[in-house]
Amino acid sequence: MSESLITDVNALRVWDSRGRPTVEVEIRLAGGAGGRAIAPAGASTGSGEALDRRDGGTAFGGLDVTHAVDAVNTIIAPALTGTDATKQAAVDGVLIELDGTPDKSRLGGNATVATSMASAHAGAEAAGLPLWRWLEGPARPVLPLPEIQIFGGGAHAGRRVDIQDFMVIAVGAADYTQALEWTAEVYIAAGKLMADAGKLAGVADEGGYWPAFDGNEDALAFLVRAIERAGLTPGEDMAISLDIAASEFYSDGRYRLARDDKERDTDGMIEMLLGWVERYPIVSIEDPLAEDDEAGLIAFTQAVGERVQVVGDDYLVTNARRVNAGVDRGACNAVLIKPNQAGTLTEARAALEASRDAGWGAIVSARSGESEDVTIVHLAVGWDAKQLKVGSFARSERMAKWNEGLRIARALDSRGELPPRSSFPWNGA
Repeated sequence: MSESLITDVNALRVWDSRGRPTVEVEIRLAGGAGGRAIAPAGASTGSGEALDRRDGGTAFGGLDVTHAVDAVNTIIAPALTGTDATKQAAVDGVLIELDGTPDKSRLGGNATVATSMASAHAGAEAAGLPLWRWLEGPARPVLPLPEIQIFGGGAHAGRRVDIQDFMVIAVGAADYTQALEWTAEVYIAAGKLMADAGKLAGVADEGGYWPAFDGNEDALAFLVRAIERAGLTPGEDMAISLDIAASEFYSDGRYRLARDDKERDTDGMIEMLLGWVERYPIVSIEDPLAEDDEAGLIAFTQAVGERVQVVGDDYLVTNARRVNAGVDRGACNAVLIKPNQAGTLTEARAALEASRDAGWGAIVSARSGESEDVTIVHLAVGWDAKQLKVGSFARSERMAKWNEGLRIARALDSRGELPPRSSFPWNGA
């Protein structure tokens, strides 16, 4: 028997960073190697992404995952037994066929993605390699440029501000290590500024500060001040990235910004964002318009040109078909890659490759409900994704991932070489 054949698949209910149930899968191989992975969960979700399987009822607010765990142990396990874990496409093909739905609603995207990732870890261990090394292509591995939340809003912070993520990107950092060092200084400075101004209300889901700003733009002004307080130059050393998550406050063709007490149509929303781009060192904006406001996404992407990375999340949901359609229509110039949106690693990678074929940017991303699982860091490095987003610079489920990048850098005998600036859409790639 081949040592890389799957012999055991076992699922366990564990807990995520919000104290909610999620699915962990462990896979063992004939030769003794194994892998384990935990499914994340999102709060702000696109309508087209894979669905988590939840129990409903009263336990844990209806969010229990005993049915998803049972699906792994009683349906997936016997079907995968004897499959070669080093053949990721074959493993994921079994999962896709077993589920048989376009949104993973039979088995649950939480069941399939945890199994898919666990199999990848097992295959890598069977080969005697860390996952990033097992996945890497012919290019010399580089560390992804971190995109790190400083202020959290939207669905992640009780909607204290409408915009979901106010993030920084160390565009001038020499390496991954320095990018984290600079971000740490900005995070500390931002906390002190907010505390001094009486605007610190706590910590949001992803570890960013929970702000008590009077308006959405106030967060941008504070973020620039924090960058300067950290001794860095806005736009040169450290730039700003936003996740608008516009679908969350869009209805009937209107965008309702509660914090600003304003309502805008598509043109008004675009005008507001373009004004921000002119006034602040913004290089990346995710979901600037709602997922079903495709005309708005196209218009905004055309308006900003190559000045800004326009990232599709809810609109693209890590789906290669949607990415190809977005490319054809000129909506966005980058894709967010969330493996649990797709349900398997093979499908997630297909979305990444579709964006790469189009010359788009790509960001491998965590979710707001996370765990100690560090798979996405290995995916970002091994798939040469160039950018990584895992939340803020606080809370263990976030720091586990940033720290894993440091370990990979050490394995490469470096501080973590970053992709060249020409790799990113805001530099005209």
